[in-house]
Amino acid sequence: MMRMVIEIRIPGVGESVREAVLAQWLKNDGDAVKKDEPILVIETDKVSLEVAAEADGVLHILVSAGTTVPIGTVVATLAVANGAGTASSPLLHLAAGAPPSEPPMPAVSSSLQPPADVRPSAPPVAAAAVVPHSPDLDSTHLPPSVRRLIHDNRRKHPVDIAAVIGTGPGGRITKGDVLLHLEAVPAMPDGPAAGAPLQAAMDAPLHETGHDEGEEPTTRKTLTPIRQRIAERLVQAKQQTAMLTTFNEIDMSRVMAARTLFKDVFQKKHGISLGFMSFFIKASIAALEDFPEINAFIDAKDIVYHHYYHIGIAVGSERGLVVPVLRHADRMGFADLEKAIASAADKAASGKLGLSELEGGTFTISNGGVYGSLLSTPILNPPQSAILGMHKIEKRPVVVDDAIVIRPMMYVALSYDHRIVDGRGAVSFLKRIKECIEEPERLMMEI
Repeated sequence: MMRMVIEIRIPGVGESVREAVLAQWLKNDGDAVKKDEPILVIETDKVSLEVAAEADGVLHILVSAGTTVPIGTVVATLAVANGAGTASSPLLHLAAGAPPSEPPMPAVSSSLQPPADVRPSAPPVAAAAVVPHSPDLDSTHLPPSVRRLIHDNRRKHPVDIAAVIGTGPGGRITKGDVLLHLEAVPAMPDGPAAGAPLQAAMDAPLHETGHDEGEEPTTRKTLTPIRQRIAERLVQAKQQTAMLTTFNEIDMSRVMAARTLFKDVFQKKHGISLGFMSFFIKASIAALEDFPEINAFIDAKDIVYHHYYHIGIAVGSERGLVVPVLRHADRMGFADLEKAIASAADKAASGKLGLSELEGGTFTISNGGVYGSLLSTPILNPPQSAILGMHKIEKRPVVVDDAIVIRPMMYVALSYDHRIVDGRGAVSFLKRIKECIEEPERLMMEI
């Protein structure tokens, strides 16, 4: 029976994205997969997403997980029976009907190596840490301190690890063994290391967990592209904006009462729970309409005002913080907002957010209260000019009509770019949100 091969490539996820990390294979080499079944996860500096199989077939992996590859790279093939794939797809290659000038496609096995241009830049740590010259050390990893010592001395004292005599249990090489070896070997000028094949492995980042006697255990992990991007944007926000934060507190009594009164009928009618976030989105939009500079950003010497409201909702996930955007949130009702928020949270948790769902926000809301935060100063999400921070609701004594009463209170924070937003506008903006939440009827009456 004729079989066809589908090339599985790293998909494009945006014009500005040139490469991605093959973060995880969801299937093993040689596994049978079904059409539309997720088979791998990729990560870029902006998004993490799953790639599904195009047809039923047998998966043959060409590139290992953890490898950074250019967009469009073939990372696996899918062997499918004739007719199981999409014949019109440009990714299909018919092995049985290849022209005479081309040899038949060889069977792909788990031992097939990835092309040179997509192999990892450094050998896998586990393989590099094995000392093949000693039978007692074939399956033993060098401790992090040993690898670090070799790395630090690689120029003046290049170490041929095969020449080091291990005195540890089972012939393991310890830090002391390497120090003794370094004392016996004269320093060399800068140049290729004596143990060149193994020296490259010593230069690889440390990833395993382990320690020598007398040292505390540590774990070293490479930042994911998303985490690197988060770090870059946070530093950018601190360095390139005049960020300032103003605070207020909100009495949540009336909005909590309204939620309690209508939550059951709301759930029954719309099939979604009524939360507080939709109230704060509505209140934020009302405030943005009154203070348009907070819905704007600086572009060189210009201020660009948005006449639409794309509200970003900060969502924490195992892969890091992401901010899915609710486009034209001003056109949504409470039910639409709650459904959009729930959908974004589910996609963030499963890594299925698309790049288009993370771009174009004009204002961001972050709810640290879900993690128990009482008060914080949220950091701007560039190029936006402001971000609202919500916090946990806590009963506190407050003065109402000259009487001390217990009320459910929430601290709120507005971080803003002082280059474009004056203190008066920021304080008034937060006060407007306070009014809308403490008197939720304002949202219904649009006043």
